Amino acid sequence: MEQAVVGTPLHWSLFFVLLVGMLALDLGVFNRREHRIGLREALFWSVVWTVVGLLFNLWIADRFGRQIGLEFLAGYVIERSLSFDNIFVFVVLFNYFAVPAEQQHRVLFWGILGALVSRGLFIAMGTALLARFEWLILVFGAFLVYTGFKIFRQDETEVHPERNPVVNAFRRFVPITGQYHGKHFVVREDGRLKATPLMLVLVVVEATDVIFAVDSIPAVFGVTRNPFIVFTSNIFAILGLRALYFLLAGLMHKFRYLNYGLGLVLVFVGAKMVTHDWIEIPTGISLGIVLAILAVAIGASLARPVAPPEDEEILHDPGENVEADFASCPAAREMEIEDAIEEERKR
Repeated sequence: MEQAVVGTPLHWSLFFVLLVGMLALDLGVFNRREHRIGLREALFWSVVWTVVGLLFNLWIADRFGRQIGLEFLAGYVIERSLSFDNIFVFVVLFNYFAVPAEQQHRVLFWGILGALVSRGLFIAMGTALLARFEWLILVFGAFLVYTGFKIFRQDETEVHPERNPVVNAFRRFVPITGQYHGKHFVVREDGRLKATPLMLVLVVVEATDVIFAVDSIPAVFGVTRNPFIVFTSNIFAILGLRALYFLLAGLMHKFRYLNYGLGLVLVFVGAKMVTHDWIEIPTGISLGIVLAILAVAIGASLARPVAPPEDEEILHDPGENVEADFASCPAAREMEIEDAIEEERKR
């Protein structure tokens, strides 16, 4: 029996119809009113997005066979696990910019829309390059091994928003208001259009996702080369990222060993890509190894909690930013200092 072709124009069209429908329901119906996302709502949506992704996985397996289904699931698990680093960065950014709790969902929603476009471009370029230059799989694999070791050594997890060049570049070319204006990204003030701090946060979130995509997309290419499977597994994983953020934002400090697990996952996938000509590891075994690494890392974090160093800043749950004031947040203070230095230079 001839196997069905994966990723026909019809498949892509149906997937995008499903995607647009889900996003429209999310923002236009269920989250039309501004509100703070509570733990119960976050848990509900986290389960919903996970179930939707797994149902799509079941359809993939039924339509195209068990092997393709395992490839989708492996890509989904890898992308979902790497999204924990995204959550940590979101916590840092929302604290740094004092983003109001009721606006955080809006920032993440539009951020994920941008991620759909950027990741689609990355996947298209990666597919084209691998089709033309097969040896690039070795480069991708070596890069993942290098990145994994850096994460394992905690070099990749430090976040310093005050040093982010995107913030300085955006402020240089775009006028910004001194306070938030509800859900608006742009307002008219003093007779001209200005971006609100919410727009600045969105731009930083988008730039951050591009950096994360450089790690995560090559990792998925380590388990499948089919662009339809790579893209759909990526998208279903990040669609659940917002709900996962609201569910775990206040608990990230408890997963002290998770970065070690993520580092090992990248090292394993990278090594698999580098040695694929000599050692063939079935997708099912690869998936089992990844799940085992993550289970041990999470289990160790919960079983043996480690108190943070005394000099380490404790991040509070950004969901507590009920009446956040941008003017008094760390980002605004840094901007004032930079503006003062710039004025001094001009004199």
